[in-house]
Amino acid sequence: MGNLPSAGATKVLPVDSLFNLPAPLPSWPPLLSDNNGGGFGSGSINLGGLEVQQISTFTKVWRILDGGPGNQGVTFFEPSPIPDGYFMLGSYVQQNNKPLFGWVLVGKDIDNSGTLKTPVDYTLVWSSEKSTIKKDGNGYIWLPVAPEGYRSVGHVVTKSSAKPSLDKIRCVRSDLTESCERSDLLFGAGGINAYGLRPTNRATQSLSVSVGTFVAEIDGGQSSTAAMSCLKNKDSNLSCMPNLSQIQALVQTYSPWIYFHPKEQYLPSSVSWYFNNGALLYKKGDESNPAPIDSTGSNLPQGGWNDDTYWLDLPIDKDAKERVKKGDLGSSESYIHVKPMLGGTFTDLVFWFFYPFNGPGTAKVELINIPLGKIGEHIGDWEHLTLRISNFSEKLWSAYFSQHSKGSWVNASDLEFQGGNKFVTYSALHGHPFYAKPGLVLQGNASLGIGIRNDTAKSDFVMNTGERYAVVSAEYLGTTIVEPPWLDYLKKWGPKIDYNTKDELDKIEKLLPGKLKDVFKRVINGLPREVFGEDGPTGPKMKDYWTGDERV
Repeated sequence: MGNLPSAGATKVLPVDSLFNLPAPLPSWPPLLSDNNGGGFGSGSINLGGLEVQQISTFTKVWRILDGGPGNQGVTFFEPSPIPDGYFMLGSYVQQNNKPLFGWVLVGKDIDNSGTLKTPVDYTLVWSSEKSTIKKDGNGYIWLPVAPEGYRSVGHVVTKSSAKPSLDKIRCVRSDLTESCERSDLLFGAGGINAYGLRPTNRATQSLSVSVGTFVAEIDGGQSSTAAMSCLKNKDSNLSCMPNLSQIQALVQTYSPWIYFHPKEQYLPSSVSWYFNNGALLYKKGDESNPAPIDSTGSNLPQGGWNDDTYWLDLPIDKDAKERVKKGDLGSSESYIHVKPMLGGTFTDLVFWFFYPFNGPGTAKVELINIPLGKIGEHIGDWEHLTLRISNFSEKLWSAYFSQHSKGSWVNASDLEFQGGNKFVTYSALHGHPFYAKPGLVLQGNASLGIGIRNDTAKSDFVMNTGERYAVVSAEYLGTTIVEPPWLDYLKKWGPKIDYNTKDELDKIEKLLPGKLKDVFKRVINGLPREVFGEDGPTGPKMKDYWTGDERV
């Protein structure tokens, strides 16, 4: 497991233990002759003369003991052990309130091609000497000064005021770097802010590679981000992506469990069940002649864009309509899109789920729960979960939970697992956004107790997403995956709902005391349109995160 961080003279904190997945990883299927990949899980990736490995074991360098989440501070690490021939590219920082779980890349100059060079100097970004924060001795954060034609991709952290050795770290040749930006704030106190560092461009076609390092910035000082970069997969090398057999093994290893609320009336179904049970295709100008849909969607319009000329709807017969709205959990399937991310160093398995109907919402205004009538209802609902898996180690690193127009990433160390390395997710009542923990999430202003309720809980309604699934798209595999016709239906999966949101909200406001009317209106007006669901939703390929990174 490498070196665990030392607690030194301070108390033991969660970060002093190393997180591991609950179960050992299986033996993955080997390379197949029809695979475009081959290096999945091999441990190293060639970015074009620069070979990198992902290191997730560390040696503690320095610790801040307060501030941040739980007021427990952060710890700065350097990767250890580093394989022979490789060099550190930057230090790592993590909050102390969680088990150690992270990584940084180390680099190797292949065939002495000049991809790496030592810095020519260091600039002191920040020293804790004058800071009043509680700390484990003094710490110093340094920015390597890169030679001409090279870029720095990480900091060096020391406990000494003396500059680090120039041989401590390597800078990267500029043609192997891309622009970067700050991500999450990891720590902010004592005049110093530490942020995660990520590529600016994170689409599937982007060659940008995250290094796993951080950026330190001084309050009121010049930003250090401009002086730093991420890496670039210069050769567009996707040989580390999994082949189809490996994808199937990943699904069986990591596919999540979905728990639906015990009062959920509107469950998912398979797309074919929806088509076979009376769903209809409508065309603008010919609304009186809706067409039944083939079980594969082969008679749906293909390609183009959403121009409001076609939409799907429930069966006309009243009894059939009410039955189909409820879905059919027994037929439900996971529809999986596999895509390269962060320059092909990670694989995203995106699990898509279809619901025939999205139910109405409920507002919470302090202690009052108010049904929202038609607000939130719409026909045809697509939701998704994303599993981000390291192509170096085959390990699940994080999961994305879609929540209406946005969502949240959760590290594997913060997930609830059930049955080995399968994690648990909770689908909220009626609206179907996903959450990592059960309970109430208020979409709006939680501090005021005003917003739309998202209630989740365990129940007997549960879906094992790896039991019935189809890999519907993996563009990097070429013709290996044949996409189903319904996936290229880019029009609406439901009609526009004919009601006036303002009128519906006005009815609710009339029920509230005077002092709450304006607050309620401000909170509701700040919510995304997707919450209200007036317009018909589009399918997976029409979402910007089909080819981009997830929204947070």
